[in-house]
Amino acid sequence: MTAAAPSASADTLAPENPAHRPRQLVLLGSADAHLHVLATLAAQPLPGVQVTLVAPQPRQMVLGMVPGFVANHYPLEDCVIPLEPLVKRSGIRWLQRSVVAMDAEAQTVALDDASTLHFDWLSVDTAPVQNREAMERAIPGAREHGLFARPAEAFAALWPRVAEMGDARPLRVAVIGAGAAGIEMALAVRHRLPTASVTLLSGLDPAGARYPQPVQQRLMAVLKTRKVSVLQDVAVALKAGAVQLGCGADLACDVPLLATGAQAPPWLAHSGLALDDQGCIDLDTYQRSTSHNRVFAAGADAARAGPALRHNLAATTTGSALQPYEPPASSLQLLACGDRYAVGSWGKYSAQGRWVWWLKDAIDRRFVARYTRPAQ
Repeated sequence: MTAAAPSASADTLAPENPAHRPRQLVLLGSADAHLHVLATLAAQPLPGVQVTLVAPQPRQMVLGMVPGFVANHYPLEDCVIPLEPLVKRSGIRWLQRSVVAMDAEAQTVALDDASTLHFDWLSVDTAPVQNREAMERAIPGAREHGLFARPAEAFAALWPRVAEMGDARPLRVAVIGAGAAGIEMALAVRHRLPTASVTLLSGLDPAGARYPQPVQQRLMAVLKTRKVSVLQDVAVALKAGAVQLGCGADLACDVPLLATGAQAPPWLAHSGLALDDQGCIDLDTYQRSTSHNRVFAAGADAARAGPALRHNLAATTTGSALQPYEPPASSLQLLACGDRYAVGSWGKYSAQGRWVWWLKDAIDRRFVARYTRPAQ
């Protein structure tokens, strides 16, 4: 996230003529930070502001629980947060649509039903996606043969079919992508399909290369113990029954599972917003776009940014002071290892074991309960 040095106060708007429409705050997406915003709107509404949520799915999947769903530790219903109860309690409008385009200058969002939505302020917190066009260019055949891990809702609908196939006969599964998502997915597949041949393609770097060396060593040992093959090579094409590798060889494969890092939504590219090197909205320390100060976003640290984003959205509608947000220097990282076992790290410290999995399980379940328990 690139920090700019804007003023620490929001725009001050002239009083609005009551005959005019309410000012419009549009929330794009229902990921972690926006779940917090929705949950607090019931108790702390925004006077004179019409809030509209744009989210295509009736529920939000908890991404940290998806490997547990794949490993058959959780039914799908335990991994999702229904949006309707949150929307009803908050009293906002909900459009169950997808965004296809945005014009930051005109302050409009185009939806998939050909309608256009005006906003006075916009906040973006969409679930991670994989840009299929970009991945098809990088790995020809990906759209035809690949099983995409994102969006998680689509993956969750397809995974039971793969599991049924794996129960009927041994499968050859190649997991492409060796970040946290790829490692967790490979280990989850190994646990759910014990007769399968599971290979993790780590790319040009070792598996877990972004983690400190002690954590990387723990992960590699877990992968070896659970008989997940790790190939330090790249996928350059997918075809029926095989993954073509960068070395020129073919890896026999029935299910190529694309668990590479998530990309920014494609519509951001032509939005007119300033973007960072990853194609995401470039933000200042107040979670505002560096080019358009009526546009906010949760950023990469959405799981922790919710309270600050909620404050800043409320403040910008009243002209109050904004609150800077700085991600913590260290954060707890917990990676599920297929069975009820996990590897955890905090800064330079790391650990592994069943107790780490129980900690992860408790945190994930508490997160779901926070947004699904009935209003008091």
